[in-house]
Amino acid sequence: MSPDPYSDRVRELFARPGHAGVLEGNCSAAVVDQGVKIRLTAHVRDGRVEAMAFLAYGCPHVIAAAEAACAELEGRSAVELLEFPATGLMQSLSVPVEKTGRILVLEDAVRSLGRVITEMD
Repeated sequence: MSPDPYSDRVRELFARPGHAGVLEGNCSAAVVDQGVKIRLTAHVRDGRVEAMAFLAYGCPHVIAAAEAACAELEGRSAVELLEFPATGLMQSLSVPVEKTGRILVLEDAVRSLGRVITEMD
């Protein structure tokens, strides 16, 4: 195991979270669990996410994963958010297995946002 717990990608996303903040006036979902707080907001048109933002309280892995998820999910449908798996983020960011629960909080937040969008239609 590397002595550095954060991959270059995690460091990059944590240092420059382009999706950090709040998008007012459309839809949002928040989850608090495992010592992690995540709020996702999105602008939605015709059931598709046009833009996403996040507020997160957690370790660098959580913040990097929230940034990566927002970037990945823009342009996706509510159904895709409902089926969002965190496993891809875990692998691409080299998140240690002991932090799985924290990343699953993000998965819950994304799926909750998908439910909010679905209920809007």
